[in-house]
Amino acid sequence: MAVLKNIIVVGGSYCATYVIDDLAPRVHKTHHVIMIEKNSHMQHIFAFPRISTVPGFEHKAFIPFTNAYHETPPHSTSIVQGVVTSVLPDKVVLASGEEIPYEYLVMATGTGRPPLQLTTKAQSVHGFNLLQSRAKQAKDIVVVGGGAFGIQLAFDAKQFYPSKNVTIVHSKTELLNRFHPKLHAIVQERGAAIGINFALGQRAKIPPNGFPISGPSYFVELADGRRIPADLAICCMGAVPLSGPLLSLSPTSVEPRSGEIRVQPTLQIADPEFPRVFAVGDVAATGGNKAAAPGFAQAAVAVQNMVNMIEGRKERVEYTPDVPGIHLAIGLHSYVTFYNPKAPGQAPSFQFVELGDGDSEEVRQWYECRCHMVWERRAPGVTDYYL
Repeated sequence: MAVLKNIIVVGGSYCATYVIDDLAPRVHKTHHVIMIEKNSHMQHIFAFPRISTVPGFEHKAFIPFTNAYHETPPHSTSIVQGVVTSVLPDKVVLASGEEIPYEYLVMATGTGRPPLQLTTKAQSVHGFNLLQSRAKQAKDIVVVGGGAFGIQLAFDAKQFYPSKNVTIVHSKTELLNRFHPKLHAIVQERGAAIGINFALGQRAKIPPNGFPISGPSYFVELADGRRIPADLAICCMGAVPLSGPLLSLSPTSVEPRSGEIRVQPTLQIADPEFPRVFAVGDVAATGGNKAAAPGFAQAAVAVQNMVNMIEGRKERVEYTPDVPGIHLAIGLHSYVTFYNPKAPGQAPSFQFVELGDGDSEEVRQWYECRCHMVWERRAPGVTDYYL
């Protein structure tokens, strides 16, 4: 029996799982697909802004990988919990010292804050519990960073705790500044209506070890000298593309300023010396929006090109970025879908959805950021959400 060659996917979030779902059934006779992921559980990061301050379902945001690829052929995939520290032409090296060979490699590492460490569900849930406890006790909450994560966190905190002072500090004069200014106007208007304060065009001075989540109250200092009182300040910025392991293979394929992995339209890395190395998702400089839907499209392109190469076909498909869009929660029971204009001079398109605050199953599922859908997809039949 022939020994199967490895295809390694580094990362375990949405984009990585899309790659494995599509790839393993198509190459299982010749290749074994290995996912290398630092976290013990899949992290439903769409829920992270809410569970930072809203308690009750944080354990549901972490889904076991035990049967994550149940729809792929038996024994076609495996999962290694580890941190990849370097990529070599024919293998990856883990922090543990283990070396795993590959024929094809997909970097789907996303963004984060190095240095990376192995994490468990218990550790992650405990971290959110600490934030929730501090938020409950706090009078003044400051959110540093006016991107999607920070905005959703601030809206949830203000609606869950209406009497608390919630302030968003953002270095740009517009929130979500990658989108059409209309989205900034929507968020600021909705935020002001429920009492959120905004400090725009100002950088916050972030302590070297971050803001404390215990001890006495303090002040968040702004570049213009203003001081905002805080019992809890949450930094929702500073994540960088996790491209570091690729520097050992191809430094020219990593953007010096952004840290993104430079890719060709085929999603092979820019360096033609390594045509069997791909990058997808938030870590890759694709020109696409950083979100799950573009990641799904990128995964499909990378998979098709790997399959073509494995089967000896010369055809290559290319990724074309779509119009940037976002699904943005603006409170516990409402959200807006927003798309940039398709052409210069056109208006953006957007739609508000008000879910209400009743007891229906749909309302509860949206309130819990649709965690149930990820469990159904990755852990079918499991109802013990503490696993």
